[in-house]
Amino acid sequence: MILQRDAKVNVWGWAAPREKVLITFAGKKYKATTGADGKWSVQLAPSRAGGPHKMNIDASNHLILKDILVGDVWFCSGQSNMVHQMKLHNVRYANDIASANYPEIRHFWVPNNTNLSGPQTDIADGYWKGANSNDVNEFSAVAYFFAKSIYEKYHVPIGLINASVGGTPIEAWSSEEGLKDFPNILATVTKNKDTAYINSSNRNATAGNRVIRQEDKGLTGSTPWYDPNYIAKGWRTINIPGYWEDQGIKDLDGTVWYRREIDVPASMTTLPAKVFLGRIVDADVLYVNGKQVGSTSYMYPQRRYTLPSGTLKPGKNLFVIRVTNNFGKGGFVPDKPYQLIAGNDTIDLKGYWQYKVGLVNIRQKGIGGRGPIAAQNQPTALYNAMVAPLVNYTIRGFLWYQGETNAGQPDEYAKLQPAMIADWRSKWNQPDAAFLYVQLPNYMEMSYQPTESQWAAFREAQLKSLAVPKTGMAVAIDLGEWNDIHPDRKKEVGERLALAAEKVAYGETGVVYSGPLYKLATREAGKIVVSFSDIGSGLITNDGEEPGEFAIAGADKRFVWAKTKIDGDKVVVWNEDVPDPKYVRYAWADNPGGANLYNKEGLPASPFRTDTDAATR
Repeated sequence: MILQRDAKVNVWGWAAPREKVLITFAGKKYKATTGADGKWSVQLAPSRAGGPHKMNIDASNHLILKDILVGDVWFCSGQSNMVHQMKLHNVRYANDIASANYPEIRHFWVPNNTNLSGPQTDIADGYWKGANSNDVNEFSAVAYFFAKSIYEKYHVPIGLINASVGGTPIEAWSSEEGLKDFPNILATVTKNKDTAYINSSNRNATAGNRVIRQEDKGLTGSTPWYDPNYIAKGWRTINIPGYWEDQGIKDLDGTVWYRREIDVPASMTTLPAKVFLGRIVDADVLYVNGKQVGSTSYMYPQRRYTLPSGTLKPGKNLFVIRVTNNFGKGGFVPDKPYQLIAGNDTIDLKGYWQYKVGLVNIRQKGIGGRGPIAAQNQPTALYNAMVAPLVNYTIRGFLWYQGETNAGQPDEYAKLQPAMIADWRSKWNQPDAAFLYVQLPNYMEMSYQPTESQWAAFREAQLKSLAVPKTGMAVAIDLGEWNDIHPDRKKEVGERLALAAEKVAYGETGVVYSGPLYKLATREAGKIVVSFSDIGSGLITNDGEEPGEFAIAGADKRFVWAKTKIDGDKVVVWNEDVPDPKYVRYAWADNPGGANLYNKEGLPASPFRTDTDAATR
């Protein structure tokens, strides 16, 4: 494990009631006596970075904790982009994984769990793992690259405690006390404490909205459809990549089978081979020459399957993919790699395949058609089980990457995030602990006209948390992917968080950690002049063109694209068709493709708007 340096460190545990406990660490002894509830705790004196140390805990039994380092500990939390392990990005970061040899960087996964009743005092299990070429695969990619940057800068051990769950809202990570200013949410917290209510709701949901599953014809016939001996009849043509709803199949939830014979040269059959199938919505099973060689049960991971030796043969090889979709469009996400790879040779798997429907889900809806209560999405549920047991663990600060689940409620989030920051600092009793977070990246289809955007409004809500002292935000507007809510470029995110840590947590006065942030807009002779903070060495564009994605409007708030130029540390925007401009926006879109404003340190400007801001003068 890793303990926090230069601070009093809490150590706690349980023993028999009224039992005496002796703790020995770094040449010092600490005594405690348990209460009637068997709990004990002590505070270790501050220690300098270093180790390894050993800790002895003696009572009626004797525990020895070995290989303890003292350095900086960061509590990492959020949803899936904080979860995403290095192994899910092992193509992009193959060299980083292979070269990982940082035994003083360690990562602890907090087991996924929920509790609707109240805060827990302990977690089920968990292990510290060091950053070597094997175990680093299990590290959060964002957290690892953050830690690596901090370690290489300060050369102190870095501990990462990761409590993250994909697809979860911020209110699930907040305590009941932290939600005191949100009465509607607190009402849900109170209601959820009633086990009878939860059980009744889930029973009614199950009865009222069930799926009548038919048999999958591809698995129940005399010869399964993946078998090379199966004779294909009645199959139609479809394209990969693409969704089947866009190719002549209407509103189908169920399974669709894809098959194609791939001609493989003999030179590729003697080498280790991989199949890349991009991303598939929702689940898939891949068969090659009748053998199952890979499967994924949900839509988000990249499909990267290794073929066992002997799977491929010279000449024609039968590839069959069974795709299951439960809701919305099913099929293969565009603009992803679809390839068979062996050695230096690659076969493109995109193009026309044959398809046949194996199963159709029939939904029978009752009154309301509501789904069961998902505990992980309920307020306080994750705080109680995954945060509360750790609030005694002394840390340096927090890393937070979350928001996709709350993106539709920007106004509420603008209040929830500062409330959670205050809540966590209070629970840890560390009012000055640094809180560093990621602004959501670009995502979804690009729009080539000025438009409204919930994701842009949500980024604005996140930006507002910078008003809270000792916070830092990593702008990621250039790191996303239009077709993937889990973009591959995690290294830059971690490194930008590390820059924020240097400034906010470590007090490095000369560090430029952020790209330009909107400060003020003034109207001058038919133009709007925008001033920024965090310009570093100056404003630039990353492509040498004039700043893009600026839109301008008059009193009617009908935005049109603006002409622009950089003038020193300002950007001047105008449009001859808007003679009396009042408002300006930058990168105000889900996925602003032309957002090119940076500082010379290479950090992008955060999106902003002034049409809700009195600062336009």
